[in-house]
Amino acid sequence: MDLSNLKPAAGSVHSDNFRRGRGHASGNGKTAGKGHKGQKARSGAPRIGFEGGQMPLYRRLPKRGFTNRNTLEIEAINMGALEVFDNDTEVTVEKLIEAGIVKSVKDGVKVLGGGTLTKKLTVKVNAFSESAKAKIEELGGKAEVI
Repeated sequence: MDLSNLKPAAGSVHSDNFRRGRGHASGNGKTAGKGHKGQKARSGAPRIGFEGGQMPLYRRLPKRGFTNRNTLEIEAINMGALEVFDNDTEVTVEKLIEAGIVKSVKDGVKVLGGGTLTKKLTVKVNAFSESAKAKIEELGGKAEVI
């Protein structure tokens, strides 16, 4: 569990345009869903997460490390996966998705040097490892960064 991924359960949160306390026929009239009397029925009720003075859950859980907001989700593929394409083909991110090599791309695709390639290809993706670039160019192909 990560504190940055917490969200309410599906269907548990009403939209903000829901009109409370507008009569019995509205389905949420009279006490407007606050029950009868008590602390939570009154104005100035405690904030969300308040546990009556007990140390709240969000403060009891250990907090370690951090989540980098600038992390990129790069899909990595090996050279052997490019073997499905014909000779002299221009390989793009869209063609990789069509061929089923990559399922979805968020921030880009990187070609790694694993596996063997026997075909001359023009590969246009976001990044290459040094060994992958060398193998593609050794076969007469091109490794272009988009």
